[in-house]
Amino acid sequence: MATEVETWSTAQQHEGVFALDGDMAGYEDDLNDCEVNGNWTPQEKALHEARLKAKAKRRLRKSSSRNSTSDSLSESGELLPGGDSPKGKVNTNDRKSRTGKGRGLAKKGGAGGKGVWGAAGMVYEVEEPDAKDPNYDEVAQGDTVYATVVPELDEKLLEKTVNPIVKEYFEHGDTKEVQALLKGLNLGAHKFEFSSLALCLSLEGKASHRELTSRLLSDLLGKELSQADMARAFDKMLKELPELILDTPEAPKMLGQFLARAIADHVLPMAFLDCYKGKVDCVHARVALDRAAVLLSMKREIVRLDNVWGVGGGLRPVKHLVKEMILLLKEYLVSGEVSEAERCLKDLEVPHFHHELVYEAIVMVLESKGDTAIHMMMKLLQSFWKSGLITVDQMNRGFQRVYDELPEICLDVPHAHSIMETFVDLCYQESVITKHLRDTCPSRGRKRFVSEGDGGLVKN
Repeated sequence: MATEVETWSTAQQHEGVFALDGDMAGYEDDLNDCEVNGNWTPQEKALHEARLKAKAKRRLRKSSSRNSTSDSLSESGELLPGGDSPKGKVNTNDRKSRTGKGRGLAKKGGAGGKGVWGAAGMVYEVEEPDAKDPNYDEVAQGDTVYATVVPELDEKLLEKTVNPIVKEYFEHGDTKEVQALLKGLNLGAHKFEFSSLALCLSLEGKASHRELTSRLLSDLLGKELSQADMARAFDKMLKELPELILDTPEAPKMLGQFLARAIADHVLPMAFLDCYKGKVDCVHARVALDRAAVLLSMKREIVRLDNVWGVGGGLRPVKHLVKEMILLLKEYLVSGEVSEAERCLKDLEVPHFHHELVYEAIVMVLESKGDTAIHMMMKLLQSFWKSGLITVDQMNRGFQRVYDELPEICLDVPHAHSIMETFVDLCYQESVITKHLRDTCPSRGRKRFVSEGDGGLVKN
């Protein structure tokens, strides 16, 4: 034990470092005195040693707190270099490292700490406001603009969306409504598909539908569709003609008329047909191009080929419609083909004017000779009634017009009343007219005299 004390006492003393050999020597002297003064049990001896070690540690803490720059010793007795003890209290305003390491410089190069915005000379760039920042002020960022993102339609969804729009347009004929609907769609690179789909639907429809399609393409040019989009649409239609003729055998002829009308309306450039000269192998495409070239050469002096699809039913003069219906009935009396008469009536596209057909049919019956016309006209009206081509309102209006003009008709046809009664009864038996319409049929009253020599007195 004496040797150990000497070794510790010869250790190098640094400035500010406490001497541990004195404490340890005092601890040994106290222990020896206690052994000399009395005989201790092992438990008492161990308790006494623990008290002495605790006392030595308290002295160690006091000395380290008085001089923070002195070296410290670990519990094992090793020397720890450095200015501060990790367990000792230091000045809270001291910005030097407290771990006993480093060069004694300030933390973060003087750029940290309370109220410090960075090192001297540091220039900060303007940063975009972050919505996740606790200090983010939404009001200070200005007005918030919300934009609706419409996804682009693919080919399948495009067809499902466009077909109802075009079919509804065939009913109302308002191009502005179609334009408003197209603005809400994101067609993207498939804009030309709208024109091709409209052309396909019109080929399967009536002449009035094709006229409406030509007007629609003309009105959409420069607003929703460009001339290049129109050219791509017609080019696609020319390539698909072999498939279109399966459902519409007259598709090449109709497409040629569409081409001529589009070029006349400046929907397509004048040199559109020249691009296909000598480059078309499809027979049906050549027929369409030839048809367009012929129409343009015939109508060179006319700016618009307005009558390429004929005149629509609602736009035709009334006299023209009356002549067409009379001609239809005369052809039926000759041929007796109900289906052909039905097709011709549909082509007129004037369902609101079908009462004229009923009126002209009854007048022909009154002016005819024999019962053949009566039965044929009854059969025709019965077919139109069952197919729904002529409605109840149109049928009643046609009969009522004859009822009102029957006195004038009797001037040319004296037996008109009897023929009318026979025809009305036959139509009622075949369920063509209602019972009320039959009962309202006028009948000529007969004056009954008393006798030939009564001087014209009428019997009451």
